[in-house]
Amino acid sequence: MTEVASVMPMIEILKVSNPKQLKQFVTFPFGLYKDCPYWVPPLIKDELETLDESKNPVFKNAEATYYLAYKDGELAGRIAVILNRLEIEEQGKKKVRFGWFDVIDDIEVTKALLEKVYETGRAENLTYVEGPVGFSNMEKAGILTQGYEVMNTMITWYHFPYYAEHFAQLGYEKQATWVEYRLTIPPSIKEKVAKFSGIIKKRYGLSVIRFNNKKDILPYVDEMFGLLNNTYNTLQTFVPIQQYQIDYYKEKYFSFIHPDYITCIKDEEGKLIAFSVVMPSFSKALKKANGKLFPTGWWHILQAQKKNDLAAFYLIGIDPEYQGKGVTAIIFEEMQNLFNSKGIDTVETNPELIENTAVQLLWKDYNPVQHKERSTFKKSL
Repeated sequence: MTEVASVMPMIEILKVSNPKQLKQFVTFPFGLYKDCPYWVPPLIKDELETLDESKNPVFKNAEATYYLAYKDGELAGRIAVILNRLEIEEQGKKKVRFGWFDVIDDIEVTKALLEKVYETGRAENLTYVEGPVGFSNMEKAGILTQGYEVMNTMITWYHFPYYAEHFAQLGYEKQATWVEYRLTIPPSIKEKVAKFSGIIKKRYGLSVIRFNNKKDILPYVDEMFGLLNNTYNTLQTFVPIQQYQIDYYKEKYFSFIHPDYITCIKDEEGKLIAFSVVMPSFSKALKKANGKLFPTGWWHILQAQKKNDLAAFYLIGIDPEYQGKGVTAIIFEEMQNLFNSKGIDTVETNPELIENTAVQLLWKDYNPVQHKERSTFKKSL
């Protein structure tokens, strides 16, 4: 009997070093998830610009190297190895980050990609690795661990169940965990919310700023990000948002903003003390666009802005001086009136750290159902 020798698959990891390879890096998930109805593709142009050192100002304080994995000559995975210098040098977190991680269901490919993270971390005398995360805390983070049959939002990643299994097999532990909720919007505002909102406005001399067009929002954007820094600076994932990042995010997401969906609250001196950003859900529109605005992607996004029964709650910031004083009642009154006028009956929250119970309590009157969960994974070097 002839004995057949087993042939070990060949896994090769290549550093991205030219525009063609960067395009392969960005578009790899389009093939991996092409038959998945729940994966929402990013816009390819936006992804290329985000990863481009010459276009994204985050690289003033961050460094990144991108790798592609090949198994038997076929593209099988990708990973970004990231050093956030603010985090390492100013906050003293000896962490090497990784992000933009996608891989076929082959743990050997996962191991080979992660080895590149370890190499960088050890060369920099860092002590642990954590991911998937972006360059800063304003970007996508976490491996999906619950909610595989729900479309991801515009600012989150989708993953197959085997991703988390790979990390568990490789001895990783969960570090940060985020939860997401689906909220049911009643057909009219509850009387107690409207009454309490009026009391809080009168008690603290607060008023709502309303916007007629996008241009009116711009003067308040810097203050909004300042409130975000003050609102979340005690959370474990916090890295201060820099002014150049504010300018970049302003430009990147401004086209998606609709003035009706922005709520800002000011005090008697005109100082911004709270805000919220809600958007119509763009998940279905981005799915139809399939990574491109042209020829028809822009039309799907425009339609999602105009007519939608689903919204996504993106950001909320409240001056620490006003936290716990009922200001959220004003925000919810504004949102409720908006949702009812727009025919929106369901809202998704974006990821909230599981320990951030103060935010989660905000949803108690809207029949919250936790429908997704995601975590970053950590391992000592």
